[in-house]
Amino acid sequence: MLGIDESPTKEGRLKSWLWTFVADADTVFALRTTRAARVRQELLTDSFCGVVNCDRAKMYWKIGRPQWCWAHLKRDFQALIDHPDHQVKRLGRDLMRPTRELFRNWSRCRDGTITRRGFERLIQPIRRQIDGLVLRGVFSGNPKLVGMCDELYDHRDWLWTFLDVEGVEPTNNASERALRPAVIWRKLSFGTQSASGSRFVETILTVVDTCHRPSRNSFESITSAVQAHFAGQQPPSLLAGV
Repeated sequence: MLGIDESPTKEGRLKSWLWTFVADADTVFALRTTRAARVRQELLTDSFCGVVNCDRAKMYWKIGRPQWCWAHLKRDFQALIDHPDHQVKRLGRDLMRPTRELFRNWSRCRDGTITRRGFERLIQPIRRQIDGLVLRGVFSGNPKLVGMCDELYDHRDWLWTFLDVEGVEPTNNASERALRPAVIWRKLSFGTQSASGSRFVETILTVVDTCHRPSRNSFESITSAVQAHFAGQQPPSLLAGV
C-alpha cells in the first residue's frame, strides 16, 4: 500500500507542490512546480500496480488501484450538511450516518474488538446503503449533487478497496501525518528560493521521516552520510536492515 498526498508551497515566485509518497518502510518527498500527473509518473513509473491511498484528485486515478480516503469523504458529506439547499442537506445527513458507522466499526476492527471477518460482515449493509444513497444523488436532478455523486458512483469500487485487500486502511491519514511537519516548515520558511533549495528540502524531509519510521535517530543518520561522503565511502542506506 502506498499513501500519496500533496500540499501547496512556493519555489521563489513559482507556485509549487510538496508531494509525499508513504510506504510501509520509507517516505519520499518531492517538491515540484506542478501538480500534474507527470510527477507521480516520474516517481512511480507505469509499473506500479499496488494500492494507492489518496483523495479523489484526478492525477491519482491511473495509479494502481486507488482507495479513496473516507476522511475526505466525511468532510465532503459535512459540506453537504452545511449547504443551504434542503435536498443537498438531507443527502449529506443520510450519507453521514452510515459513514460514522463505518468509522466506528473500523476502530473496533483495528483495536481487536471485532475480527476482520466480523468487520467485513458488518460493513456489507453499510456499503449497500451508501452506494444507494450516492445513486439517489445521481438521479436527484440537483446540480449541487449530480457531479459529485456521478463521480462517486462511477468509481464506487475505489471506496471499498480496503474491504478487498487486507492491510489497506480506509483513510490516507499516514500521508497527511507525514506532510504535517513539512507544512509547519513551509509556514515558517515561506517555501524555497530556487530549484537547488527545493532539492535540499525534499531530501532532508525524506531522510528525517524515513528514519523516524523505525525510530532511528535522523541526526545520526545524516552525520554518518556526511562523514561517508568526505571519506569517499558509500553512505549508509536509509532503509532499516539494508
